[in-house]
Amino acid sequence: MSERITVELGERSYPIVIGRGLVGGEFDLTQHLAGGDCLVVTNQTVAPLYLESLRRNLEGASIQSVSLEDGEAFKTLSAVETILDTLVESRANRDTSVVALGGGVVGDIAGFAAACYMRGVAFIQVPTTLLAQVDSSVGGKTGVNHPKGKNLIGAFHQPRIVLIDTDTLETLPDRELKAGLAEVIKYGAIADIEFFDWLEENIESLLSKEPGALAHAIKRSCELKAQVVAEDERESGRRAILNFGHTFGHAIEYCLGYGEWLHGEAVAAGMLMAGELSGIAEQQLARLRDLTERAGLPTRPPALGAAKLLDAMSLDKKALNKKLRFVLLRDLGDAYVTSDYSETGLQTICDAGS
Repeated sequence: MSERITVELGERSYPIVIGRGLVGGEFDLTQHLAGGDCLVVTNQTVAPLYLESLRRNLEGASIQSVSLEDGEAFKTLSAVETILDTLVESRANRDTSVVALGGGVVGDIAGFAAACYMRGVAFIQVPTTLLAQVDSSVGGKTGVNHPKGKNLIGAFHQPRIVLIDTDTLETLPDRELKAGLAEVIKYGAIADIEFFDWLEENIESLLSKEPGALAHAIKRSCELKAQVVAEDERESGRRAILNFGHTFGHAIEYCLGYGEWLHGEAVAAGMLMAGELSGIAEQQLARLRDLTERAGLPTRPPALGAAKLLDAMSLDKKALNKKLRFVLLRDLGDAYVTSDYSETGLQTICDAGS
């Protein structure tokens, strides 16, 4: 039994399929291949767990695979080059499909390689972490980090399908699960107060990997993201609200060195920083802080200092005319993007961890 959500993008619309046992064959993925050839991109952690199952699902196709090193530190142009070299060496044509099997890093790298090869080949997302399932696999953002900043090199390249097998979360380490919950909390905070209420009631069930609770959280998160992406595919307006906490979070990741804090951990602290900058009622900020703490996530930035964080944020992709813009809250469940904020307040918030 699986659930299906459609990302409505006209001729480029695609399904998000959510269920159990999907990687191993409960869903026929071959129907979404562009042709008979595919390259599976995975990493050294995920490959031993799920690569053979995916191969069986793709039986009948000509399959090659690339296994990358695991971690945000390896989200680089060098990794993209490895994928491109494999495609060239195998004489892959434009009807080749690139299949990403792994977390957000794998999906971002593989998607960018697919966008680049022959100016774009088919791309399929098979996310295996909670963070990738609820966020990075949906919406077509692909790319890699630059030594000066996170996700500065990339392209929009929509997948043909996002196949979410919730069984893969059974092997997900607790720290990675908690990091994924940061993005789940984000959706409630920016766009759905009823979902936020539900998370407050069910966070322990999510932490214990209760299948029904996880399935609901993943489905609702994907529904919310699909709606926003359908309205604003290229982030020219409303889609930017999905970056709640990310301006601060990306700066934290960069300043610490990629991998010291997981992406979701940095976003969690960033959401509380953005909430404080928003000036929402203390009761609302306390709810966000309490839920984040209950999820086992940080609510304060590391002791980096305002100067370092502000310098790292200067290359944020939402900035216009050299002016930082932030995703802030009018209230829980209601986010907006603005460049109208207190500079003094921003300085104080960035110094909070010091």
